[in-house]
Amino acid sequence: MIPEIIILAMIAAFLGLRLYSVLGRRAEHEEEIVPGGYERNEDQKRVAPAAQVIDMPRSERQISGFPPAVERGLREIAAADRRFDLIGFLEGARGAYQMVLEAFWRGDREELAELCDTDVLEGFVGAIDAREAAGHTLDNRLIRIEESNIHSASLEGHMARIGVSFVADIAAVTRDKDGTVVAGSLDDAIESRDVWMFMRDVRNTDPAWLIDETDEG
Repeated sequence: MIPEIIILAMIAAFLGLRLYSVLGRRAEHEEEIVPGGYERNEDQKRVAPAAQVIDMPRSERQISGFPPAVERGLREIAAADRRFDLIGFLEGARGAYQMVLEAFWRGDREELAELCDTDVLEGFVGAIDAREAAGHTLDNRLIRIEESNIHSASLEGHMARIGVSFVADIAAVTRDKDGTVVAGSLDDAIESRDVWMFMRDVRNTDPAWLIDETDEG
């Protein structure tokens, strides 16, 4: 009888340790909260105090590890705008990169005006005007964005500026007024490297960033 009791106790202890190890790993896993999107909705703003405590170290991890000048700029922006989320910003920057390219290829001046600052808009519109005057159209495709990384960051007064470097594969084709291909090929994608500067007044309640500059990377 006594040996049976000892065996049952050992089994119970073993099961208890297994249960604790599983729950412990699950709790640790659940603390790694995936950041939200480019804009936070109302439900995300009403975060419980416990979740806010977990969020602070994650924000620190997002900004750490960059070159000193970039990290300093990101910290200044985050201090001036408590809603700033670096991962969400990068997701939005990738989306803006695709939307601007596709709007330029279509010749959509109105959409470009919503996404770009005045100087950048004028450059795009000038290129569209020249293309249309030549009777050419673009049949370009963004195949994929291979990389998007923070290139620079600064806060000048109330104006935040963040440069993002993009590496993308683009299939580019130019057609004449008859639809004949005069340059490029949809079968061969080329690698494009660009650095785009995004700007935003941190006092503005509108979370949107405008494209302030575009350069080849």
